[in-house]
Amino acid sequence: MRRGSWKIRIFLGLAIVAFAFIQRCNNKEENPYTHRVQNINMSADQEIAIGLQSAPEIAEQHGGLYPDKRMQAFVDAVGKKLVQNSIARETPYQYDFHLLADERTINAFALPGGQIFITYALFSQLNEEQLAGVLGHEIGHVIGRHSAQRIADSKFWQTMTMGASVGADMGGLVSGIGQKTLLTNGRDDELESDELGVLFMIQSDYNPNEMIEVMNILKAAAGPNRVPEFQSTHPDPDNRIEKIKEAINKYKGQ
Repeated sequence: MRRGSWKIRIFLGLAIVAFAFIQRCNNKEENPYTHRVQNINMSADQEIAIGLQSAPEIAEQHGGLYPDKRMQAFVDAVGKKLVQNSIARETPYQYDFHLLADERTINAFALPGGQIFITYALFSQLNEEQLAGVLGHEIGHVIGRHSAQRIADSKFWQTMTMGASVGADMGGLVSGIGQKTLLTNGRDDELESDELGVLFMIQSDYNPNEMIEVMNILKAAAGPNRVPEFQSTHPDPDNRIEKIKEAINKYKGQ
């Protein structure tokens, strides 16, 4: 009886793992803008809906929107210039740029579908071209569908962990592999967004070398005790600078 129950567990575990792989294969599609084959389980319309639904809550978590309409208009103008001069204008996404009132957290981020945020703490340290670098990077995340891919990849690894737990009590091991993989993929997403940001800056007549200065600002903000790269979703700033220099050489003259 005991041997039979183990056989059932192994069978169920393998079935769950097989389901995860089949679903992942069915979700594969080529991004028409970056030409990367990705694991995506939602449409562009669903991405847009998620972003619009989440935007008010995200703003509230950072103290709301910055009250100076002139500064918000400046952010809008830089963001729209980047969109209009790049492939972003051909995408189905709705790009909205939000200046957050948060004066302590140095950050910028994008939600699925085109909702892009920058805190006043970061904005206040940037000139126009550096702002373009930050916003271009975040537009890159949207076009790269990085949030959508992260959601799909997380679901895949959750299902894999469940299968490993049911079939062989190895959920912890598989979960650890999944977390490491997600961190690596996250760092790759950052580098792709850096490269796209450089391209968008060049196409909008901004100096892409200012993106390097953004990295120096972020490096200084993180301080000497920043999380090691292998434990972080973001590559080390020095490594990002090297990749940005490569992107500048790749796209200059375009």
